[in-house]
Amino acid sequence: MEFKHLVEAAEKWCSGNPFDLIFAEEDDERRLDFYAEPGVSFYVLCPGGNDNFHVWSESEDCLPFLQLAQDYISSCGKKTLLEVLEKVFTSFRPLLGLPDLEDDSFEHYHADMEGEPGPDHQQMGVSQQ
Repeated sequence: MEFKHLVEAAEKWCSGNPFDLIFAEEDDERRLDFYAEPGVSFYVLCPGGNDNFHVWSESEDCLPFLQLAQDYISSCGKKTLLEVLEKVFTSFRPLLGLPDLEDDSFEHYHADMEGEPGPDHQQMGVSQQ
């Protein structure tokens, strides 16, 4: 994909979350830099050929949170820039003071499971007569 299209996609992605695209450079690395308060920053190196995207942060506080996104990128299949950015955003939710999406979905699942057991489900330790 042409770099200018990647920049446009990144700018559009930023409109729906706290991040800003603060730097876009095509000459050396095809690099997009992002920043959000309170000091959350990362950059994406965009592939030029058959390479994959690469995400990294120069902030020691941010770097551990990128592991999920790095694992996702290295998993099977090509990823789009938007898929990578969404995975990074999910990874940084705790740093941004936002609830963790995975916790929310687990609580929703758990709440669905707390109802009374149906007639064909026997509770452990309770005999049905």
